[in-house]
Amino acid sequence: MKTPISPIILIVSLGFAAPCFADFTMPSTKVPMETCLKLAQAKKSGDTVKLEFKLERGTSIYEFNVLGSDGKEWELECDANQGSITEVEQEVASANDPLFKAKLKINEDEARKIALKEHPGEIAEIEYEIEENGDASYEFDITTGDGKEVKLEVDAATGKVVENNEEEIYQIGKE
Repeated sequence: MKTPISPIILIVSLGFAAPCFADFTMPSTKVPMETCLKLAQAKKSGDTVKLEFKLERGTSIYEFNVLGSDGKEWELECDANQGSITEVEQEVASANDPLFKAKLKINEDEARKIALKEHPGEIAEIEYEIEENGDASYEFDITTGDGKEVKLEVDAATGKVVENNEEEIYQIGKE
């Protein structure tokens, strides 16, 4: 298995960013990133192309984007305190993907309005995801007025906010 994201890159990247975080305290973790990476790779083999570290409802989470050996794109979340995979989602290219479209009742414009009502700001990125149970959701990265980036997911069938208040701490790898 290839692992393009090395701990050295992570340490060096954070070292260069340290002056930017002078008043910032890194959230605690009990499990090293390498342990979570091994768990993610055991679940979905392929190339790890991105790592995010975020707070999700107060819990430190490593999120790995894996370009699977099956040709699909996967997002796997690992609880950085428990050392367990907590979520596996398949990313698809657009809302027109047959897996996404099969569940679609809320269009993208409606989902954007729902997301921005929760967190006013600017949508920096949108992803289209298929949950493990087959549900489809829009995932929005929103840059808020105070410069923070939050993640929010809107169910594509119900319009219900299914994940909210995730704060991205850092991201390494390709978008």
